[in-house]
Amino acid sequence: MKTLQVGDKAPHFTLPDQNGSSVALADLLKKHRVLVYFYPKAMTPGCTVQAQQLRDHKAALADKNTIAVGISPDAPKRLAKFTERDELNFILLGDEDHQVAEAFGVWGLKKFMGREYDGIHRISFLVEQDGTISHVFDKFKTKDHHQVVLDAI
Repeated sequence: MKTLQVGDKAPHFTLPDQNGSSVALADLLKKHRVLVYFYPKAMTPGCTVQAQQLRDHKAALADKNTIAVGISPDAPKRLAKFTERDELNFILLGDEDHQVAEAFGVWGLKKFMGREYDGIHRISFLVEQDGTISHVFDKFKTKDHHQVVLDAI
């Protein structure tokens, strides 16, 4: 797994959102910088805390011309349930074949309770409007993710 770094160009992608609509990174970058955050699975405890914090701090991100976009290998239908259940106010994208996760270098071997499997690593990228990655966030607690991002920008 070779994770993209500061200074790299973010891969172009288009994925379905929680409503089944196609969302392209290039379109989002026309108006904002984008926090592309990868998370393992919708509606799990850590992912829920992380999403709720981003929901609650959306205005603070907007003040810095930044929007959050979450990407997981979940289907849009599950993302819709997650959005509704937790009243999420930002875009969630389904990367079911994990091609985007692989392009960013966040898909790889994980270990949990003695078991090894491939999955998404919880890493976030701040993508500037020119498509360049300006920050990589890979050391944070889910409840503090939003603050680590805000402090960096």
